[in-house]
Amino acid sequence: ITDLAYPLPIIIIAELLGIPVADQKQFKYWSDVIVSPAREPKKQAVRDMNAYFLSVVAQRREETREDLISALLTAEIDGEGGERLTNAEIMSFCRLLLVAGHETSTNLIGNALLTLDEHPEALEELRADPALLPAAIEEVLRYRSPIQRLRRAATRDIQMGASLIKAGDIVSPILGAANRDPSQFPDAETFDIHRNPNRHIAFGYGIHFCIGSSLARLETRIALEVILQRFTSFRRVPGMQLKPVASAFVYGVKHLPMTYQVR
Repeated sequence: ITDLAYPLPIIIIAELLGIPVADQKQFKYWSDVIVSPAREPKKQAVRDMNAYFLSVVAQRREETREDLISALLTAEIDGEGGERLTNAEIMSFCRLLLVAGHETSTNLIGNALLTLDEHPEALEELRADPALLPAAIEEVLRYRSPIQRLRRAATRDIQMGASLIKAGDIVSPILGAANRDPSQFPDAETFDIHRNPNRHIAFGYGIHFCIGSSLARLETRIALEVILQRFTSFRRVPGMQLKPVASAFVYGVKHLPMTYQVR
């Protein structure tokens, strides 16, 4: 996680936003706090991140660049001549892109390596036929969803089974449970890289579908392709207890010590 699954996505999202990759340790700290259950440290992390991005925005107002923050500054709502985004909206967007832009990818890469270590037969299939990688990544998304639960506000009354959810109620859909639903997935507890169809909802659904899903898939595919090309084997170091990410909704491990055999 430390050497591959974290640095790769943070480098990419930092470059897209146009912020120094050298600040990645600070980004990681803020991100870890924001997804953790700690309320007061979370508030402070948001304040600190806002101050950081406010400084970057001020710089871009003086000199635009070819990056997402510059694009947000010049964007016009509903087309040319429309309303511009406020600083608060830009801050919110930057926080979302930075945190969501690497947390999901980091844990997807880590979860993929852990799952393939647990299923060596699937790993050998991927070695023999790398074209199976996209399907394998979709199955990792279902089997070990990087985001396990969300928090949403109901916009209208809706009856679900015996329960009435009223407009304004806060609900917490459990994506990880939905992706193991036996009524939707035959042998739901089995990891199967040939699963088809695979209608998982690891990236959400409808208007809430993750805008970074293609990037997360691409980063994971490239990481796994390079590992399969460069190493003849990789195995988890035995006997080391894995510690989960400290979060109520992000699912992954903090560290994943592995041994590799170079080609």
